[in-house]
Amino acid sequence: MLTSLGTILAEIGRGMCRSTYSRAVNTIRFKSNINTLKDALNGLMEVHNKVKKDLKILEIKGESLPVQLKRWLRDVEEIVSEANSMQERRVSCAPFMKCRLSKKLVVILGKVKRLEKQGVEILDMFSVEGKSELVEKILGPSIPDQTIVSEMLAKVLSCLKSDKVQKIGVWGMGGVGKTTLVRELNNKLWKEAATQPFGMVIWATVSKEFEVGRVQKQIAERLEMEIKLGENEENLARRIYGRLEKVSSFLLILDDVWKPIDLDQLGIPLTDGHNCSKIVLTSRFLEVCQSIKTDIDFRVDCLCEEEAWELFCQNAGEVTRSDRVRPIAKKVSRECGGLPLAIITVGMAMRGKKMVKLWKHALKELRSSVPYVKSIEEKIYQPLKLSYDMLEPKMKSCLLFCALFPEDYSIAIAELVRYWIAEGFIDETQNHGYLMNQGITLVENLKDSCLLEEGARDETVKMHDVVRDFAIWIMSSSKYDSHSLVMSGIGLREFPLEKFLPSIRRVSLMNNKLKKLPDQVVECVELSALLLQGNFHLEALPVGFLLSSPALRILNLSGTRISSLPLSLSKLLELRSLILRDCYYLEEVPSLESLTKIQVLDLCATRIRELPRGLETLNSLRLLDLSRTHHLESIPDGVIQHLSSLEVLDMTLSHFHWGVQGQTQEGQATLEDIACLHRLSVLSIRVVCVPPLSPEYSSWIEKLKKFQLYIGPTANSLPSRHDKRRVTISSLNVSEAFIGWLLVNTTSLVINHCWGLNEMLENLVIDSTSSFNVLRSLTVDSFGGSIRPAGGCVAQLDLLPNLEELHLRRVNLETISELVGHLGLRFQTLKHLEVSRCSRLKCLLSLGNLICFLPNLQEIHVSFCDRLQELFDYSPGEFSVSSEPLVPGLRVIKLTNLPRLNRLCSQKGSWGSLEHVEVIKCNLLKNLPISSNNAPKVKEVRGGTHWWNNLSWDDNTTRETLQPRFVPADGNILTGSL
Repeated sequence: MLTSLGTILAEIGRGMCRSTYSRAVNTIRFKSNINTLKDALNGLMEVHNKVKKDLKILEIKGESLPVQLKRWLRDVEEIVSEANSMQERRVSCAPFMKCRLSKKLVVILGKVKRLEKQGVEILDMFSVEGKSELVEKILGPSIPDQTIVSEMLAKVLSCLKSDKVQKIGVWGMGGVGKTTLVRELNNKLWKEAATQPFGMVIWATVSKEFEVGRVQKQIAERLEMEIKLGENEENLARRIYGRLEKVSSFLLILDDVWKPIDLDQLGIPLTDGHNCSKIVLTSRFLEVCQSIKTDIDFRVDCLCEEEAWELFCQNAGEVTRSDRVRPIAKKVSRECGGLPLAIITVGMAMRGKKMVKLWKHALKELRSSVPYVKSIEEKIYQPLKLSYDMLEPKMKSCLLFCALFPEDYSIAIAELVRYWIAEGFIDETQNHGYLMNQGITLVENLKDSCLLEEGARDETVKMHDVVRDFAIWIMSSSKYDSHSLVMSGIGLREFPLEKFLPSIRRVSLMNNKLKKLPDQVVECVELSALLLQGNFHLEALPVGFLLSSPALRILNLSGTRISSLPLSLSKLLELRSLILRDCYYLEEVPSLESLTKIQVLDLCATRIRELPRGLETLNSLRLLDLSRTHHLESIPDGVIQHLSSLEVLDMTLSHFHWGVQGQTQEGQATLEDIACLHRLSVLSIRVVCVPPLSPEYSSWIEKLKKFQLYIGPTANSLPSRHDKRRVTISSLNVSEAFIGWLLVNTTSLVINHCWGLNEMLENLVIDSTSSFNVLRSLTVDSFGGSIRPAGGCVAQLDLLPNLEELHLRRVNLETISELVGHLGLRFQTLKHLEVSRCSRLKCLLSLGNLICFLPNLQEIHVSFCDRLQELFDYSPGEFSVSSEPLVPGLRVIKLTNLPRLNRLCSQKGSWGSLEHVEVIKCNLLKNLPISSNNAPKVKEVRGGTHWWNNLSWDDNTTRETLQPRFVPADGNILTGSL
């Protein structure tokens, strides 16, 4: 019995062991099968994705899906779903269940492998011709290793991934590499065909002669659509539209677009954030890009000198490594102005040429704007000529005129536009302001066409060297009616008499070293512009020289040493613009009586003592510049008032002071003369005293668009940001003056070295019934007395509610609050505050009921105030400290030579917008309004090393953050640990 029981127990034990072993084996197999299934699913999905790629092309072609393909796709979806469910159940199922699931897993695994094999067979069976070409490679040169272009390509690619950008414009001058850039973009997507986001990338070249049908054909062929014989453009547009709507997302690259293009006309569906489709457009004109409402535009600029040289060497070859050739080759490369097309063309033309003479000849020819080899004319000038031909006739003339200036010359836009007006390129019947705006618009259009670019200074433009060479080529060609002689800025010493031809229209010999001119040249009956400015050694203008050019419209002799002008000047009956600026030796100008068509007379910085005779007869004169005429002593009464067309009178820094009727010598010009100039819009003059209030004065001041009135014997001041209408009063007793009528139209007021200021301000407060809303800037300089309300007179309202700048220099104040209380100032719009050399100043501003905080203040500059102890103080008992930040917008604070300054504000806290802090010789200041919260925003702290090392901080983090941004202002090297 016991034996039988033992046998039974042993069998049970062996059975249990077998069961346990079996479960353990199945568990291990289950884990292994799960991993195998993962790998198999990855393989299946890889095939699935390839099939889906092919489906996109079948959909675009409009072909129906084969039954086998539909069934396979359905089976894949089912098995993937089942496999995913299996993987989820394995986590939570009991061990004994894994044995059962393991068998099922083997079955699923078999199906996955079978479907993967079927998928590969289907790919082979139903492969589409060129199936992988969702992007077609575009043949052509690729971008060399150029940092700037590579960065731009990265930006364009980034925009393609952004949901906010659907249309991208790429623009730049001809030959700069726009097509190369977008070709590189296309080919990068081609290389990344498996991962790039578009269902189809379509390339179409538009070109200058835009034909809707030709572009439609390119798009249709890319979509493998049948082109029906005789089909009209509208019907084809509908079919293209229908086909593209089936594409989940497409990228359309339209290369070389010259005119605004209607995408609807081509059959292109709207691109928006929902379908992720994009359009990239290249053009020479920004306006064309904007015509399709681009979201972002990229300008392709010329290469920097280093990258230009590398490209030149690639095309010119090993010869550039020669020690003898290399220095000249670099100069030749530089003449190409960084324009890739020019660099490649010239480089290839010089490839393999080892003779130094050939390189020197090429350099000379390039500098003379002559296409020394045929390839330059064909490959560089002809493409630029396409851009030139697209311009309206008026814009062509404007562009060619720019080539008269020296290479790399920054041309003042105002000067350029005046030339255009004088030449008749702009309709001269409108007023001066309108014509200037029209001219500025033309400049912007030429910039948008990449034929002009920004100059080195504000409000200037210049021509790219290659564009200038092209323009000179145009003007020197006998085929065109704009024949010009351009020899500007080349160090010319002898007058080029042999180059003067009867057909010449314009001559530019400016910025040379000419010493004399011939008495007579070949009669140039069509010569309209003669530019001789910048020839400092030129001392005389011969009588016969001017007689050779009876049709002259522009004569510029600026910056020469001439002391007089010949009587033959009076024979230039067509003259519109006579420019004698900076002729420092010019004392005598002959009678201008016969020059009835003259519009611009510039006598700036000449030595004339009186106005030219016959000036009063110039009914067409629009601009008279007498600025810096330091020797001008008299203007006879009644002369100026006859200039009925005068719109601009500039006498800035002239010695002559205009009188006020009843307060000047008899026979001397007064403001009443100016009041007669009904077309005057811009005025800058000196006046002997503050003009009294009168309806006549008030009327003409109000009509002026821009004015500078310097009142007093020494009136002068530095410019501010708001000088459109400025009044400067200097060195006068202003106790009885009333300036309210002036302030109504004034944007900037400067009071300098005056006395009687309190009385003047009292008159202003008493007589003013409303605020002076136009005034933006106030400067008070060198007033010895305290600015206090005389007789307790205080403004009941803020007289300067829109004040943005306040400058106080050498003013006897203990706090600005004295001025604030007198004029009722609130400083709610104040942006810039400057205080300097106010020796009694103890506190910059006491905050009280009128001013609790300064919401718009951006900059504070305080210097050389020996007694200043703090910037902002809170008047005790007047109000509770505001919860608003004191200076929420303050970005810049500069403090210099303030020996007693020990704190910035009695209320502690950080100034959250601070970016730049400069503290020089303010050694008692131990704290800055910077904490760990606003320290990351601070870009720079400048000051003495000793001062920096002794600053106190609320926490060490703030100091650690600012340490790398500290700039020593004493020349010491910052050493030591934090």
